[in-house]
Amino acid sequence: MLLAIDIGNTNIVFGVNEKGFWQKIWRIQTDPLKTADEYEVIFRSLFTSNKVCKNQIDKVILSSVVPSLNREFEDMIQHFLNLSAHLLRPEIFELLPLHVLNPYEIGSDLVANAMAAFTCYKRCCMIIDFGTALTFTTVSSDGTILGVAIAPGLRTAIQALAGNTAQLPDVQPVRPPSVLGTNTVHAIQSGIVIGYTGLVERIINKTEEELNQTLTVVATGGLASTFAHEFSRVDRVDENLTLEGLRLIGELIK
Repeated sequence: MLLAIDIGNTNIVFGVNEKGFWQKIWRIQTDPLKTADEYEVIFRSLFTSNKVCKNQIDKVILSSVVPSLNREFEDMIQHFLNLSAHLLRPEIFELLPLHVLNPYEIGSDLVANAMAAFTCYKRCCMIIDFGTALTFTTVSSDGTILGVAIAPGLRTAIQALAGNTAQLPDVQPVRPPSVLGTNTVHAIQSGIVIGYTGLVERIINKTEEELNQTLTVVATGGLASTFAHEFSRVDRVDENLTLEGLRLIGELIK
């Protein structure tokens, strides 16, 4: 069985896959201050409570955008599973059916997303990842990652308002009843949630204009299922797209 781990700035998502089927997927909060021992306690507890046999894991693929946790997870996996994790990095990019521009700058999670979308659709795609950052990754029909656009994620934008202003509260990123906010909560939700609808659609439209072709748009990330219905241009929602990309990459690694 394969264990795929995606370490993000807000959440760590990981799952166990056997013959293409996800037996179990977990999501925990990212804590850069936790040690390898502390993460091992969490993994051991989740494996035990879900009756997942750690001895059946024979490969681990790891994507991380939190460099301070790379060593902690590599040590944890070595001690917990007696395996060496395959950390997704530029050396592995060379094994993929993708052409990665600026391999030392692009996030490994975006490469995993591109791998999954390219494998599934074999056509020009845009992957919108609703995470701590809102990212737009465009991959061509021949597997070239053409470019990326990055904006603050919805929760990040709301937290920035709450943290940098004296009277604006932290609110839930849900659609308000009207664009005309009649109280502070609805006003923030209008500006962020409805405003981001325009941001997303503008990025999609401008990308299609530059490429002179229609994109297949796939949404992923923690907030994808919450917001995908807001966007008429989203063709598919797949919250586990990154893990699926890691699975596909793992199959190419000996």
